[in-house]
Amino acid sequence: MKLVPLGDRVVLKQLVAEETTKSGIVLPGQNKEKPQQAEVIAVGPGGTVDGKEVKMEVKVGDQVIFSKYSGTEVKMDDEEFIIVKQNDILAIIQ
Repeated sequence: MKLVPLGDRVVLKQLVAEETTKSGIVLPGQNKEKPQQAEVIAVGPGGTVDGKEVKMEVKVGDQVIFSKYSGTEVKMDDEEFIIVKQNDILAIIQ
């Protein structure tokens, strides 16, 4: 199966959380915070959304930072994805 986003939506795959801190302390599973960094897996076509023209500014393969409480989590083929609106993406990591 394949996820194909509609409108100004973007499918993200969240990057793996760090298991140790910079000082070398190993974090147990429950204390790991999911990172707000992800890789773009699929991008919608953009177009007119709510009467406004939307140009998609991200592309597949980009590493991005997104809003903490945004999007919808989806699980497909034992993989977890997040579907967000382009407005929820704060920055592209270069």
